[in-house]
Order: sequence, then C-alpha cells, then structure tokens
Amino acid sequence: MTEKFQEGLIVRSIGGLYTVACGDELVDCRARGKFRLDEIKPMVGDRVRIQRPEVGEAVIRELCERKNSLIRPAVANIGTLVVIASEAPPVTQPFLIDRVSAIAGHKGIDMIVCVNKCDQKRGDSLIDIYTKAGFRVIPMSAKTGEGIDELRAAMTEGIFVLTGNSGVGKSSILNQIDPAWPVTVGALSERIGRGRQTTRHVELFKLPTGAYIADTPGFQSFDVERMDLVLKDDLAHAFREFADYIPACRYADCRHIKEQGCAVLEAVREGKIPESRYESYRMLYESMKDFHEWELKKMGIRT
Repeated sequence: MTEKFQEGLIVRSIGGLYTVACGDELVDCRARGKFRLDEIKPMVGDRVRIQRPEVGEAVIRELCERKNSLIRPAVANIGTLVVIASEAPPVTQPFLIDRVSAIAGHKGIDMIVCVNKCDQKRGDSLIDIYTKAGFRVIPMSAKTGEGIDELRAAMTEGIFVLTGNSGVGKSSILNQIDPAWPVTVGALSERIGRGRQTTRHVELFKLPTGAYIADTPGFQSFDVERMDLVLKDDLAHAFREFADYIPACRYADCRHIKEQGCAVLEAVREGKIPESRYESYRMLYESMKDFHEWELKKMGIRT
C-alpha cells in the first residue's frame, strides 16, 4: 500500500475534522494524536503536511512554523487585517479600531483601514486619524464602487481578515470584490449544514485574486473575555506612530502617561500623534496595568 504526502493550507475546521487545500484540491483530514498530547491544536490558516493513504482518512502529520495567530477569530498566519469603518450610521468609534490595531501591531499583522459609506458621509475625521497614524487608508463606498478596485488590488496573496462593527458594510464590500461571494459562502454553508451567522468557527475563502479571506461577524468577535490582549509593557510598541518618539523619552521605562520628558506626550501636544489614538493607548494601558502575564495565562488568555 502506498501513501502520499502533500503540503497544504487548513481552510476549515469543524469538530476535529480539518479541510486542507492542496493546490485546487480540498482534502478532509484528522489531526494525529500527538498534537493533543503536545497540547498543539491545528488552526485555520496553518500550513501543514498531510499523509494520504490509499484507503482511509488523510492525517495531518506536521504543522509548519506559525508566524502569528488570534483567538477570536481563530485564524493563524494572518497577513493583513482589513478594518471596515464608517462615519455614517452606524458610526465606528475610533477606540474599537485602536483596540484591534494594537493587537494586530503586537502580532506583526499589517492593517488597512477602509472608511466605507463615503457617499453618505466622507469620513474625513477617520481618514485623517489613521493616515496620520501611518496606516493605509482607503475611502470607499460599496454603493458607488469607490475604493473597491484599490482594495481588490491590495488583496493578491496571503490571508486577510475583514472586521468591523455590525452594519458597516462588510458583506456589501465582499460582494463587490467577488461577485460570486454569496454563492460560494452559501454553497459551503449548505455542504456542512449550518447558517453562517450561527457559529463561531472560521473558514477561509479563496478570492479570484489569489488571496484567502476570513469574514468575522463584527468587532464583537474581539470584544470577549478570552480575547487576545497586549500587556502594558508591550502596548506602546503596538502603536506604530509611537516608534519614532519612544527612544527620545527621558526615562527608559517611560510609561507615556504623565512622565516628565516623555517624547510621546510632547508629540501628542504638537499634533504629531492623533489625540484620539493616544487616548485609546491610555485607556488600554489603564485597563491592563494591574495584570501580569502569569495571571493571564492562568485565565487562559493569550498575549
């Protein structure tokens, strides 16, 4: 009996059954028992090596090195987080974006901010804040098509996660990027016998551009007890616009809260760092200042 080994990408995980994309072929697999013994759980987005016998189930034998992962949504090896925001109802609060951007920055995940519904309200405030903070910002309208080509051109390879508060237009944007999106998702939902909005598990869908995308139900998927967090000592480095100023602070252990000689605070006063971004940093720092890494690990929260 001959066996075949292949490398692929986990695109779906349901109840211990994994679907692995090996080129254009989808292979259902189980994970080898050793992963459970080693307390390793394969995730959607993992690159894996599978073993395919002539008879019987395929098995995931090896996990390739994982560059990052999130708890909610449970995805590994994310290249870019696309945040859909809007200043038209329902308005996106900058703190929600900043909370997610801190996690992305800490995990080494790139981020694009798409300001949707520009046909209703231009969104100049959000555009200004996140352009000044150093993010790629795309003004867009799923209704008129503005910005859709720019976002589509950015999504050519890697794994993307789209998120945004409910009603901000994620589904409309996905429909514009890939007209087959609702058909593709509906067919997959029917195959596994579920409704998309009733489960927490994540699936990756391949776009015509070559990129994979995971849709999430909204910012609520980050706003839970078992979310990814950034410890207070790492938080300043997760705000990209702080990087040029941190080395100039008078004290090496500067918290950037009220210290004398803090270059970050000076940059905020001079308008070089958006005030709303700094306020988000301060709020996140205050919420984490009494936590220690060992406490979070005991609670089962990843940092």
